Amino acid sequence: MEFPESKHRPIELLRYAGLFTWICASIPLFLMTYWYEIPLGTNQYLTWWVLHLVFGLTYWNQVKVLPVRSNLSHRLVTVSVLTACALGVSMMAETSLGGILLLIVAGLLPWMLPAAPAMAWLIGQNVLLVLVISRIPDAAFSDAALAGGLFLGISLFAFMSGIVALRQHVARDALRKVNSELLATQALLADNTRIAERVRIARELHDLVGHHLTALTLNLEVATHLADGKALEHVQQAHSLAKLLLADVREVVNDMRVDDKVDLAAALRTLVSGVPEPAIHLNLPSELAMTDPRRAQVLLRCAQEIITNSVRHARAKNLWIDLVQDQDGVALTARDDGRGVNAVERGNGLNGMSERLRQVGGELKIETSPGAGFSLQARIPLEGIA
Repeated sequence: MEFPESKHRPIELLRYAGLFTWICASIPLFLMTYWYEIPLGTNQYLTWWVLHLVFGLTYWNQVKVLPVRSNLSHRLVTVSVLTACALGVSMMAETSLGGILLLIVAGLLPWMLPAAPAMAWLIGQNVLLVLVISRIPDAAFSDAALAGGLFLGISLFAFMSGIVALRQHVARDALRKVNSELLATQALLADNTRIAERVRIARELHDLVGHHLTALTLNLEVATHLADGKALEHVQQAHSLAKLLLADVREVVNDMRVDDKVDLAAALRTLVSGVPEPAIHLNLPSELAMTDPRRAQVLLRCAQEIITNSVRHARAKNLWIDLVQDQDGVALTARDDGRGVNAVERGNGLNGMSERLRQVGGELKIETSPGAGFSLQARIPLEGIA
């Protein structure tokens, strides 16, 4: 049996699954007057409501920004609030109901903490659940341990499901990014092939057809001096047609050479289309073309490296890329709202960008500071730009 392809990404399905579980866990809040001896309006009932709502709001506020790009301390606070609310619900309801909320935390842990701390947290929260259940009146420790063991087993399943979803998310985004890079490169290669073919045809027209038409024109010019009468009229007409044809061939050759332009803006749009995070804001001229495909390739590779650095190191939510063409050349400027650093340590990526730019006479400028993001400008001089 084949299931239809969902329009939702796996991470979105995980968000809604956790929200649905939280809603199901709230059902006892509405039916407690029939199941429990907790009068409505008491502090115990109100505290239960508050803890349950805080858990739901914290969870939804967090999963809206998954995968998480906040710092570790913020993630620890979030997980601590969720765990405390879940255990608090069990204390107020005097049941193991909080274990259901801990299942949601288990599915979220792989996205919030590294693997080893996440596993330790998973075990620790279930141990605390056993202690909370054991303090419920008339509850034996053996019953609490049994409930804790059952929740731990189900939590492990939710935890592993979270790991699988995380790995699938990372692999899917990596595949999208690589695919967009290939499509952008393919677009430039297609332009390069088109340009090379046009140049070849233009050269053939100029060297072969143009040469023969020039020789024909010269011969007809000589013939006009040798012919007379009715023949002279036809020779002069042929001479005029040959000159017009030579002019048309030269015009076609010039047009073919003038039209040798690479659509760099379209390649950049293709490149960023496969990057889900950070949000990339492009500012491109309506018409930007470069006569030298090599320079267009250099700027495309610079943009690709900028996006990679922003994803891996900057922890940025937004990345702005501007492409400006002026009388001095073309400048690719990028800035993000990431964490920034005191000093830039140039790795293979930045060194590679500098080397590519130097090969075409360009330069690379970098500005950054803690909390101020990362700013970069790659400039290529006027030579070779239309």
